[in-house]
Amino acid sequence: MIKTLAQFIFVCGLFLISGWAIAQDVQIELGPAEIGLNETFTIKVTLSNEKIKSYDQFPEIPSFQKQGISQSSSMNLINGQMSSSNSIIQYYKPSRKGEFTLPSFELNINGQAYSSVGKKITVGDAASANSGNNNLSDPFADFFGRSAVEDPEYVEMDDDAFFSISVDKEEVYQGEGINISLAFYMSESNQAQFNFYEPGRQLDDILKKIKPTNAWEENFNISNIDPEQVTINGKRWTKFKVYEATFFPFSEGELVIPRIPWEMIKYKIAKNPTFFGANRQEDFKTFYSNSKTIKVKPLPPHPLKNEVSVGQFQIRENIKNIEVETGQGFDYNFGISGVGNINAVSAPKRLPIANLNTYDPNVRQQINRGYGRVSGIKEFNYYITINEAGEVDLGKNFEWVYFDPERAVYDTLRPQAKITVVGESKVNQAISSQRLGGLYDRISTEDNRFLNEKYKYYFTVSINVLLLLAVALLAVLIIRKR
Repeated sequence: MIKTLAQFIFVCGLFLISGWAIAQDVQIELGPAEIGLNETFTIKVTLSNEKIKSYDQFPEIPSFQKQGISQSSSMNLINGQMSSSNSIIQYYKPSRKGEFTLPSFELNINGQAYSSVGKKITVGDAASANSGNNNLSDPFADFFGRSAVEDPEYVEMDDDAFFSISVDKEEVYQGEGINISLAFYMSESNQAQFNFYEPGRQLDDILKKIKPTNAWEENFNISNIDPEQVTINGKRWTKFKVYEATFFPFSEGELVIPRIPWEMIKYKIAKNPTFFGANRQEDFKTFYSNSKTIKVKPLPPHPLKNEVSVGQFQIRENIKNIEVETGQGFDYNFGISGVGNINAVSAPKRLPIANLNTYDPNVRQQINRGYGRVSGIKEFNYYITINEAGEVDLGKNFEWVYFDPERAVYDTLRPQAKITVVGESKVNQAISSQRLGGLYDRISTEDNRFLNEKYKYYFTVSINVLLLLAVALLAVLIIRKR
């Protein structure tokens, strides 16, 4: 009994090993490159030595309708070796003549992904019955009768969908951000079938119409059109956002967003659907958004109204208190963070305080686009030296003025850092290190025109003296020669 059980386990093990040794071999075959209007195109997937247990939806082909799927299997026994193959075929029927492209695609067969490079398909005139291509016509016609290839009657379903533009503000100040988005909406009760049609090309056309010339655009660059569940007036909708940006108007007046078209593929449904027939037909419908006009108000009177940034900002510093020696350099970072046009943030104003030296700052910025707003930080990194001992309040050396549209007031950001400076005075040393002497010292005090005329006079006199010396020397040589 034990021996028999061991033999049974051994045989089962051989079967398992032989099964593992045969790898899943999948082939994807595409139909011909040229077909007639009354013929079908096919995508055939063949799996060797294993059953097809699961597979993805086959890809869509523009201007083709899917016409059902057929499956087949075969088994061969040669010299005691058994092999099998299983196939699944998707049929497509063209709706019009022309040249079409089946793009590259990927199918999951039994949980593993397999890819195809796609193909260009040319659909010509309908083929005659004796043209030899009848195998490309409806594969189920002979089995179910010729009525199976008759075109079904299609009807258009009522849709509960719309295309809309949304703005977060109807009125803004000059320089204040306005968030604008375009989206396609379908209600949960919508019965019509839709698909997106060339969204990239349509977005290029939209940008030409929607982008104003008198505003800075921060585009959110939507790369994937993902569904989002929203509720509008107590009704649930699926929202597909196709474009989002924040505009910062340069000048007062009006910002006009025109009526925008958006084309969708809308399928007509067969009135009497069949199991193998094309139960839907591709059609198109254009939706239009409503136009929007945003009022842009001027900023209140202020000496810097044409220079300040507009938004909600805070200061971020890298130091609070520090002790340095006179003449010793240190780095100070004046960061401005908040919500607004970060690109337009300018450097803080440097107040003229003695004994504190700075150079032009290094600038770094980071911009975040999300949650319906533009935010970020812009940092100005200064290298500072102080030549006199004492306590230096950087708040008396730097300031940055901006306009807050929420409070409708101008505000000023000033540093909080205090610098304790110790050591001997380096004021005189700093002055002497900057003196170059001679002509360079006089350049800063002399009138340029006076200097030019003075040195021009010296140059002319020198040339004349040299000429006289040359004439005298020549005369001496002539006399000696005689």
